[in-house]
Parts: sequence; structure tokens; C-alpha cells
Amino acid sequence: MNVLHRLMCFVALMIWLCPAWASAVEGDRTTHQSDHDEDVLELPEVHVHGLPLNKDQQLGPVPKSTPWPTIPPALDGKVIDDWMKARMLVTKEARVTVVVLEPASHRELTIAGMAALNKWTFDPQLKGDEPVDGELTVRIHFRSR
Repeated sequence: MNVLHRLMCFVALMIWLCPAWASAVEGDRTTHQSDHDEDVLELPEVHVHGLPLNKDQQLGPVPKSTPWPTIPPALDGKVIDDWMKARMLVTKEARVTVVVLEPASHRELTIAGMAALNKWTFDPQLKGDEPVDGELTVRIHFRSR
């Protein structure tokens, strides 16, 4: 009877958790817009998407230092909601090359983004314990009100 009771409790728990687990898995496939829909706090003027955060499950280069760009003084006081997209190519020796995939609408923001990205440093991507060449794509969102 004790084993049967435990089995029934387990099945009831699984039935109760399945909808929550399914929504959590679905939440992993969010789009960029839905990332912002859930924001409760105000986002900073500049934020970056696409950084790997868990070195133990490394799929790309791991950032060591990521100074963020600032909105240039020439655009102070203007309402900004702009993007740029860049690819960071990181050699197995941790040398970084930045390639702009999509520039921001404002040239000044693209320049500020490139200046910051060129200061980023990385640990190279690993294949097992062996460093290999890797890449990382990031989107920088510039926003002011």
C-alpha cells in the first residue's frame, strides 16, 4: 500500500507540474520583443543580447570583460530606440575581430558600439579542453526617452 500511495502521489505531482514545465520550455523560445514584455524594471539606456553566461555549457567564446557603449553626447536629449548587430570572431588565442552585421540608424551609435566592442575580451571557445576558434553574435539596443 505504501508503494502504491507513493506512485499515486508521484503521478499526481507530474500531472500538476507538466503544464508549468511546458510553459517554461516554451518560454525558452522567446523572441526579442517578448524579452521586453516581461521587463518590470526600466532597462538601462544600452543593453546587449546574445552573451553566453554559463562557461560549463560553453557553446561559444566566454566574455571576460564587456564594457558597454554609451549614447554619444551628440544624441543627448533625443529619443532613441535603435539597434546594431555585430559578430565577434574569437580565435583560439583569444584575439577578437568585430564585424558589423547591421549598423544602427544613427552613425554615431554604430561608432560608439564598435568602440566598446573592440575593448571586449574573451576566453576562447573550448572543444573539450582544447581552445578552438569561435564566434558570437550580439545585438546592442540603444534606448533613451
